[in-house]
Amino acid sequence: MAGTDENAVAAADDALYVLTAVLLTPAKFPSVLGDDYPEACAALGLPPLADGYGLVLGQDGDGARWTVVVDDVSLVAVAVASWDCGMEYDLSPDERTVVAALPGWPLAVAVAAPGVPAPHDPGPESADQPALCPPDTTAWGPAQRRLGADEIAMQWAQWREQIDDAEFPMASGGPGGGGGAEDGGTEGDVPPGDRSRVGAGSTAAGPETAASGGGRTRDAAGPDGGTSRADHGAASGHGGVRRVLAEARSYVDTPPPLGRVRSSFAPGEARTLRADGPGWSLVARTDDIAFILLDEEPGEVLPVGRGPALPGLLEALEKMAVRPS
Repeated sequence: MAGTDENAVAAADDALYVLTAVLLTPAKFPSVLGDDYPEACAALGLPPLADGYGLVLGQDGDGARWTVVVDDVSLVAVAVASWDCGMEYDLSPDERTVVAALPGWPLAVAVAAPGVPAPHDPGPESADQPALCPPDTTAWGPAQRRLGADEIAMQWAQWREQIDDAEFPMASGGPGGGGGAEDGGTEGDVPPGDRSRVGAGSTAAGPETAASGGGRTRDAAGPDGGTSRADHGAASGHGGVRRVLAEARSYVDTPPPLGRVRSSFAPGEARTLRADGPGWSLVARTDDIAFILLDEEPGEVLPVGRGPALPGLLEALEKMAVRPS
């Protein structure tokens, strides 16, 4: 988080006391704003430029909220990285890099500039458009679903340790056995069990607050391809998981809007994959399992085991994913 006393940029005919900044690029954008980069840009009324933007959020001398959009992405990236490491950084973009000064904030900011009035939207005399406001995350929906996926990606180890690989049914061929998706099998089928949950009204409930949803965890075929330990006929598969895996697979043949599939760092030689689509989010490690969140399954986190098909899907998605430069 930026300090506010030394960080100020010119915006809206006044100095802006910088509170924080975020990147808006194809590889890294506030996912709460949309399922892909063009959708996130549209939420701010910006064209989806290939190089992206930096968003500087702060207050003017009267305390009004402003979002200053700059095209100096590298400068904002350095500032964000410095703050993440607990280092001070004086973010002062050159006025020539300012693309727009938008009233309001598109994201929730929990701090305020000292010595100025409390944060509030600029008056109509100062702005020629309605003020931006953060998406509503008090109830389950697309914004909360994407925030939940963000949390899983950031806290992968904590979420992963909740999953017992022995609970995944294993793929088996033949009638009633259910192989991978390629042979009409049950890639999304699962045994009975407890679901993990993310909560509405916050970034996401961490694994330590996970509660049983009284339903079934939705896992896919296990990693070793052995005989199934679950009755696939009884489990019958999870339609939402099947739909997500099919839509994610379609991205390989028909590239989706930019930013719907993103790849980021993970320990070892693995990558963390994030894919989104209409009503769903997927988080995976290329060497491990995946988690799926659905709009129609409020708060539920659905694990998907590797099985015979998931590794190939993740590999294909990784090859087409957008990576931070």
